[in-house]
Amino acid sequence: MRLEGWHIVIIIVIAILLFGAPKLPGLARSVGQSLRIFKSEVRQMKDENTSGTTDGEPVEGRVVNNPAAAPTRNQGPAAGPTPPSGTSSGTGNPPTTP
Repeated sequence: MRLEGWHIVIIIVIAILLFGAPKLPGLARSVGQSLRIFKSEVRQMKDENTSGTTDGEPVEGRVVNNPAAAPTRNQGPAAGPTPPSGTSSGTGNPPTTP
């Protein structure tokens, strides 16, 4: 289905009836501003993608161990300060006596 000239005229008349003549300039202004913002964001994303990559060279990364992270299997408990004996460990469990 192709839009012909009279289709566009009918759409414009319906828009004027729905939104009213005083609101149309503000509507067109906000649509134009939204499109400008969208285009600038897309351009910025493209610039970040092209500047962040090298010319086909592999990117090296390294794994950093987070000492505050929970321990994984086959590792001891997480290193951290231990509460003095007789105080609660903050887990809601009563302190254990040796």
